[in-house]
Amino acid sequence: MNIETEIRSFISKEKFDKLIDFFKKNAFLVKEDYQETFYFDCDEDLRIQRNNFFSKIWMKKGKLHDNHRKEIEIKFDKDEFENLEKLFLSLGYNIEIKWFRKRFEFKWDNITVCLDYTKGYGYIIELEKMCTEDTKEQEFEKLKYKLKSLDVKITSKEEFNKKFLYYKENWKSLV
Repeated sequence: MNIETEIRSFISKEKFDKLIDFFKKNAFLVKEDYQETFYFDCDEDLRIQRNNFFSKIWMKKGKLHDNHRKEIEIKFDKDEFENLEKLFLSLGYNIEIKWFRKRFEFKWDNITVCLDYTKGYGYIIELEKMCTEDTKEQEFEKLKYKLKSLDVKITSKEEFNKKFLYYKENWKSLV
């Protein structure tokens, strides 16, 4: 169960607010969180994050915005974030991007639903389920169906990649 299957879309502020209301009534609120995430400039998708609960290092295999990715995550005490940053900077990595995100996480029909506002990037809904290599395609189809049931249009990978590249080039002025 170490394959993350997910689907995400950009949404408007109005849709974000409507979905918050919907999920507060129809799902279990797991947590509200504030996250600072730093991406490093390396061949893998390597990141560190500090949130309201802990700090972590994590790496996702595959390409950014893929439907399925292997994920490795190691958690630390929240106060270790600066040490994690110093460690990777000392190893010669540079911070490529910083994200500042407010997240609402819900459990809905055995699916993790995240409603995010990322400063300078926008509003996003993400549906996610951990699964196996054998079930990843059928789980992705289920997630697509659930997203459509919320009246949310799927944002293309091309649009996500374009917006990501824009943010990557301009994040310092956007935040």
